[in-house]
Amino acid sequence: MPLDRVTGAPRPPAMRARPTIAHLDADAFFASVEQHQRPSLRGRPVLVGGVGPRGVVATASYEARAYGARSAMPMEQARRMCPTATVVVPRFDAYSAYSAQIMEVLREVSEQVEAISIDEAFAELDHLPGSSADLEALALEFRRRAHERTGLSVSLGLGRSKLVAKLASEAAKPGGVKVVDPADEDAFLLALPVRALWGVGPVSAARLDQLGVRTVEDLRAQPMDTLVMATGEAAGTNLYRIARGWDDRPVTTVRERKSAGAEHTFDDDLHGRRAIAAALDGVTDSALRRLDRHGVAARTVVVKVRVASFTTITRSVTLSRPTSDVDALREAARRALDLAEVVEPVRLLGVSFHGLSAHSQLMLPLGGDGTEAALAAGTTDGAALLGDLPTATTADDGTLTAVADDGPATVVPTRVTAADLAPGLDVETDRGRGWVVHLGDDGRVAVRFETAQTGPGYQRWVDPRTEDLRLVGALGPDGREASAAAEVTDPAVGEAAAEPGED
Repeated sequence: MPLDRVTGAPRPPAMRARPTIAHLDADAFFASVEQHQRPSLRGRPVLVGGVGPRGVVATASYEARAYGARSAMPMEQARRMCPTATVVVPRFDAYSAYSAQIMEVLREVSEQVEAISIDEAFAELDHLPGSSADLEALALEFRRRAHERTGLSVSLGLGRSKLVAKLASEAAKPGGVKVVDPADEDAFLLALPVRALWGVGPVSAARLDQLGVRTVEDLRAQPMDTLVMATGEAAGTNLYRIARGWDDRPVTTVRERKSAGAEHTFDDDLHGRRAIAAALDGVTDSALRRLDRHGVAARTVVVKVRVASFTTITRSVTLSRPTSDVDALREAARRALDLAEVVEPVRLLGVSFHGLSAHSQLMLPLGGDGTEAALAAGTTDGAALLGDLPTATTADDGTLTAVADDGPATVVPTRVTAADLAPGLDVETDRGRGWVVHLGDDGRVAVRFETAQTGPGYQRWVDPRTEDLRLVGALGPDGREASAAAEVTDPAVGEAAAEPGED
């Protein structure tokens, strides 16, 4: 942060004169897609997430939030709070198709669109003339077009910085538009709780609370030295800056991929080194497939372990150079697991690859001649991985499926049994297309035959042993197969899960 040469105080950056950064955020995105595609769910509480005993809520519909259900909450707790909720697993092919249409609405007006997750993006509007009222009218048009193409509600915020634009879109939820003029910025910011600020997590908030800092106004009153002493140099400097709305970051259209990985929460704790190591290999293979799809090499391998006491440990192994050699990366993951020195039963394992590069070099086996493995002790906050968004499995049998960030994959209709399915997946019979509502103990499957185009449909029990039941791909907002209708709009969809929060 630049300092004033005379006073030595931090100097504000040059800021815009108009609120020309827009932030669009789809409201309760995953749940809203489910309600749009499944008309019988509209107006009803919906929970999207893992359906196993250790599943986590990815998104709760607004109807479910009225009961206290929230994202990142254990699914069992959310079900107790909202027993009437319909629970479905995530379907990222559908979400990618809807996201593509929403992002296209922004790109029709601005060439500079920065997608920061599958359901939110910044757009640069500085090239457009007009007053704040004109920009607000444009934001209202964005909202209308997004709803017209997808049937979903989106919220938009406009400000002279990314910080204010994002806070404004949050204030506009659900389905609103808020424009914060530079002259009104202080009045908007100072009343907010400090936890609302980007980058202020539970740990920082607790430390600030000890200083009596609960609002942005309280935060702004603190000298930078006090903030640095309480939270550290980087965090304290950042808090001083954002408390004043100082944010001159531009909207960028290219986002460098920082990591690729996968993780899995097990229905039953893993006991013993052999069982844990065997499970790690499966998670590593899933992460390697993601790395291969991105066509990049990695230099650092991070293993995340969450034990039965909910303590999270991360350990990393850094190689001498980036590599895409599967054996070297797999061995590095095993080495990182050894460094964790796990003694408790394990409930979650994750593997992620960092230090990504478009270029790789052949690696010798880890620990062999010519290999320089730098071992770094990890943290206990699990920040290195994609977070706790539930893995969408096809059954409670330990099947590993990484959180998707690669756009829709083509799904070939495949005949299935109840063991292959989970609530929310798309299926079809000779009578038509529907979705799995419930799996019976007798092997039958409750299917509701409906799409966004048909309106609310009827429910029927299907016995896959006597009737052809096929698993099919999701539909996009236009009713076409998502694999044909959507294109990848965000190179870092998975990273959106790094810090779960309400959307």
